[in-house]
Amino acid sequence: MSQQTDELPCERDEEIERIREARHRISERFGHDPYRLVAYYMERQQAHKDQLVSAPEPPRTSKSAA
Repeated sequence: MSQQTDELPCERDEEIERIREARHRISERFGHDPYRLVAYYMERQQAHKDQLVSAPEPPRTSKSAA
């Protein structure tokens, strides 16, 4: 069985609440300013370029432009 079907609803709610709390603490570090938070993550990406996984190329279509 998959992990999702084995969990009780209250366990999933607790897990979601822990995630929300962690996200709130991270946001709080940046004064709940989304621009500062994004800037921080962009700096982290630059500092750790070698660890990032590139997004796959979208599939090419054979439709010709009209």
